[in-house]
Amino acid sequence: MAKIISVHSFRGGTGKSNVTANLATLIARAGARVGIVDTDIQSPGIHVPFGLDDKKVKWTLNDYLWGRCTIEAASYDVSSVFATKQNWFNNNRGKIYLVPSSIKTGEISRILREGYDARLLNDGFRKLMQHLKLDYLFIDTHPGINEETLLSAVISDVLIVILRPDKQDYQGTAVTIDVARKLEVPKMLLVVNKALSSLNHEALRQQVQGTYNVPVAGVLPVCEEMFLLASSDIFCLRYPEHSWTKTVSAIAKHISEPGKPNNPSFQIGMIRQ
Repeated sequence: MAKIISVHSFRGGTGKSNVTANLATLIARAGARVGIVDTDIQSPGIHVPFGLDDKKVKWTLNDYLWGRCTIEAASYDVSSVFATKQNWFNNNRGKIYLVPSSIKTGEISRILREGYDARLLNDGFRKLMQHLKLDYLFIDTHPGINEETLLSAVISDVLIVILRPDKQDYQGTAVTIDVARKLEVPKMLLVVNKALSSLNHEALRQQVQGTYNVPVAGVLPVCEEMFLLASSDIFCLRYPEHSWTKTVSAIAKHISEPGKPNNPSFQIGMIRQ
């Protein structure tokens, strides 16, 4: 059975989708079969760094939730993009499959107006894991606390909560962690994103870790290269030696348990354009 990783933040704008995309890519690059489901249905976007052209997308998560298709039909092998363009995957087993959400206004409006059956979403996760023989399933959640977030947390093996060094994020993260503890999530990790270089990152790590009594898997810096890339590619693919990439690689190690068959070997030195 795949390990389920939910990536969440209490507020939008934390860089959640970018972190999710890069974590999934690093893990797939190491030889794992990885799935990503964009459950941020109200503001989808993780398909962008993977170069998945929405004009070529026939089915989305919305279609599955409305009974128009199977969850498998809404999944797309985005690993082929890297293999073709940049010869990134040198292991035939390593794969990334993405289930995008619709960016059509009407579909988003319907979700806002009618909602959806969260239990059907749960069934879809399990069918996807079985059909694609996944080692890892990443769930890119909608910010805040809602039914979908609670569902994702309940079924997760690991919950990653992303926050910025910002007072509003600190307060919202406290609420998220409290809820996750009540739901008895097996493992929680914090990731501090968009930390200024002028800050002492190790001191920041210790402060956040001490405040919430949850391990901080990494502190990601604000960097000009990230803004210039503008989500047009996977950052760790474009900048394999960057400190941001190395920190994400360290976070990937936290996700995987030593000694398990689905524990890839993360080696930054193997990542080349």
